[in-house]
Amino acid sequence: MYDIIYIGGGLNYAGAIVAAKNGKKVALIESDMSQIGGVCLHKGCIPSKMFLHYSNLIYESQNEIIEGSLRLDMKTLFEKKDALLKSVTKVVQKQCSHVELIEGKGKLIAPHKVEVNGKVIEGEYIVIGTGSSPFIPEGIAHNAKDIIISDDVLNLQELPKKISIYGTGAIGLEMASFFATAGVEVTLINRHDKVLKNAHPSIENAVQMQLEKLGVNILSSHPVSKATSTKKGVHITYEDGSSNYTEMLLVATGRRPNVDVIGCDAVEVKHGIVTDAYFETTLEKHYAIGDCNGKLQLAHAARAETLNVTERILGKNPRALNLEHVVKFIHTLPMSYAVVGKTKMQLENEGINYKESLVTLNQFTYSVYNHASKGLMVSFVDEEGFILGAEILAPNAEELIATVAMSLAGEMDAAQAKRTILAHPTFSEALERTFYKL
Repeated sequence: MYDIIYIGGGLNYAGAIVAAKNGKKVALIESDMSQIGGVCLHKGCIPSKMFLHYSNLIYESQNEIIEGSLRLDMKTLFEKKDALLKSVTKVVQKQCSHVELIEGKGKLIAPHKVEVNGKVIEGEYIVIGTGSSPFIPEGIAHNAKDIIISDDVLNLQELPKKISIYGTGAIGLEMASFFATAGVEVTLINRHDKVLKNAHPSIENAVQMQLEKLGVNILSSHPVSKATSTKKGVHITYEDGSSNYTEMLLVATGRRPNVDVIGCDAVEVKHGIVTDAYFETTLEKHYAIGDCNGKLQLAHAARAETLNVTERILGKNPRALNLEHVVKFIHTLPMSYAVVGKTKMQLENEGINYKESLVTLNQFTYSVYNHASKGLMVSFVDEEGFILGAEILAPNAEELIATVAMSLAGEMDAAQAKRTILAHPTFSEALERTFYKL
């Protein structure tokens, strides 16, 4: 009998480590121990950002000041990526030295009972963190060769000359940036009419202009009905009846929560595993964290959730997490998009009275040599001046947004934010100026 059984070795491992260090008897079930650390570490944020880092060096080198030309050596990049991930995996496994690691596919078959490798183990508490999987629409024949998903991109030994990318979520936009800056001809297929439909309108326009400047051809309002591999290339058929061929198709149409871990009627499943504000399922002492609960598909959110749950089990009575205060970002190049708190669209949809302050980065000389002349920052406050959120399009926006995230956590108002004197020349001073304009 275990005190806690953690099912899924993604960011769930962070909770397992804390529980074990606090004297609990802990088991962590993971279907493939070579993948402990989850999608983020092995197939998502870490390797993809590594790829984007090196492709950005290619982009930065393409100016009149630097002579010559550079190209990505994909074989070497693949080898460096693999070596890094193997090294980090060993570190994670070492951190789990006080946790009983069980390799196998766990399934909750009854309250407090988990089946794994043909055996049933029991735990007073169960924490499910089984993540999510790529969603491939019906009619698209994924083969991991010329019809690929983001996992397959990270295993490419050479770049295609041309690629089409279906989907304009975080993965689609990031991969469009990667391939375009690496010198690949990119067509971005969008089922909608806007590439970043939930962002501030000015940011949405700027992101589209940024992609077009990189050479990305954007095909708007073109839902795909079918895609198959042929001798001539990938044949894509659209819902309007038109079609074309492409050398390679990357399917980036989102991810779906992994809920097949649930084999117990007491745990309700809808889009994801249903939980309350503390991530407890409809079955007492059974929790679901991360992508599988369908709330927020971000690694740092999953880590915060499993730590919050673990603290609750340990009797530390943590506050409920406010998932609106979790930083969200899309690592496009050369500027990325980041948001925390309420967005303009949310404020308007929820009928909240707010005041907006927008500052464009072309007011700052620093933007000239950082490819940021189309960048901007927008801050929002309520009628009493308290900060509600911000949206940023700038180089390293995911870092810059941290100031606003801390302001939200500290329940600051714009008057307090103005007291912070930020460095010059940096883009953070543009954020400072948004507060001064409120």
